[in-house]
Amino acid sequence: MLRGLDEELAAHKYSHVERERRFLVDPLKRPSLAGCRSILIEDLYITDTRCRLRRMTDSVGGRVVLKLSKKYDVPDPLARPLVTTYLTSEEDALFAALPGHWLRKRRHAVPSASGEFGIHLFEGALAGLELAEIEQPDAASLAAVQPPEWARSEVTCDPDFEGGTLALLARSSAQIFVHQAMS
Repeated sequence: MLRGLDEELAAHKYSHVERERRFLVDPLKRPSLAGCRSILIEDLYITDTRCRLRRMTDSVGGRVVLKLSKKYDVPDPLARPLVTTYLTSEEDALFAALPGHWLRKRRHAVPSASGEFGIHLFEGALAGLELAEIEQPDAASLAAVQPPEWARSEVTCDPDFEGGTLALLARSSAQIFVHQAMS
């Protein structure tokens, strides 16, 4: 049988379902991140695709992980199929030459009663924007997540807060967006 995108979306064979919620963070209420281990994330959102090239660098040991991912466009942002492949540095260099838009952020792990949140501190044009995300293994666990006291508002279903959309913002637009989001 010939298996294509329609079949993959109907029955996930090569992808897994990412169950995630995202929140704007109030930087004045969140726990201090000073001295916390972080991961530098550099994403290239490749033009005219749903593909993302990701470079992750650990702040402690300097380990670098390279991967290419695609999140399928589906109606439910709470359960999005995702496929990922890990790359060599040579493969990463080839994909990095493709046209696209870069996004840079640091992820800090913060425990909570609902599980571990990743707090993302954006850099560059999006400096000042802070988002938190949490993943869960199933829909019931995801629905049970209680936003921490430092979460300002949930943005899971707001496409303006998806990485690909954020990466497209020009510097002046990004600064206005961050100011409005964080005010």
